[in-house]
Amino acid sequence: MKAIISDFGGVLTTPLGNAFAAWSRESGVPLEALGTAMATAAERRGEHPLFVLEKGQITQREFLERLESELPNGHTMDGMLDTYFGHLERNPEMIDYMRELHDRGLRAALLTNNVREWEPRWRPMLPEIDEIFEVVVDSAFVGMRKPEPEIYLLTTERLGVEPEECVFVDDIEINCDAARELGMAAVLFETTQQAREEIERAL
Repeated sequence: MKAIISDFGGVLTTPLGNAFAAWSRESGVPLEALGTAMATAAERRGEHPLFVLEKGQITQREFLERLESELPNGHTMDGMLDTYFGHLERNPEMIDYMRELHDRGLRAALLTNNVREWEPRWRPMLPEIDEIFEVVVDSAFVGMRKPEPEIYLLTTERLGVEPEECVFVDDIEINCDAARELGMAAVLFETTQQAREEIERAL
């Protein structure tokens, strides 16, 4: 193995679900209602609003408007971004481990499904990003997203390695499955200790 490819949210941060749950509590919008609004917006337009947002095909404002139009009882998405990032924290142990792997000679890439307008919020959470990761692939800037195979191959191409030479870690199972189909060793992140142990075995 020559490289480690890591997700950002939910691996190098606390679980994303915690941040969404905090927004739900503060806004009064049940998570079930948000999920229903997302599904209805996807059916209405023939494209999932989150997916096209993460591919940079619509703006954050367009995304929020699509969801608001489907939310019941006049609920809005006001304050969602501030609440979300206010409850999303670094995972310092996993970040330190990524630095350790880099220092041990592994090539390192960050591969994230993200939102173009969120870059000024998430990058400052990881000020050491360019010290640890020589390649950063953000879905919103490359027009593709996990689990599409093309974004994995773009990452390995930029690293200069083959998929079979990579260990991939992500907190979403379908993303890990896609990596395995390309020949990568994939670790589904559940806890930092569990992920470290599985990564070490893969290496």
